[in-house]
Amino acid sequence: MAKLSLSDGEWKLMNLLWESSPLTIADMVRSLETDTGWTKATVNIMLGRLADKGAVRVDATGRSKLYYPLLDRDDALRQEARNMLSRVRTGGLGLLVSTMARESRLTDEEIDELYRILKEGSRRD
Repeated sequence: MAKLSLSDGEWKLMNLLWESSPLTIADMVRSLETDTGWTKATVNIMLGRLADKGAVRVDATGRSKLYYPLLDRDDALRQEARNMLSRVRTGGLGLLVSTMARESRLTDEEIDELYRILKEGSRRD
């Protein structure tokens, strides 16, 4: 996957599309109205940016344009994690993980998963 960076607003739109697609602009405005107050024009501009980035596909064959995600959610999450790590790596991975663990109030299941991930990472060749 090519390096792709999404703004907070673009993440909101992508999450909607990953949860339920295709969607129209009106669908997205209604879904985000309470949370963001975005107008149709704002959503339209952001969708245009996402289309330019190759993250969404637009189908304009019907009465209303339909938007579909092209970017895979897991790929986007991995890229976002890489971007975040590259920005904060100067403090050390230990500081990052310890802060995440303290601030997030991890469940026992999440802690077990984190141990598993760290063990798998230490076995890489």
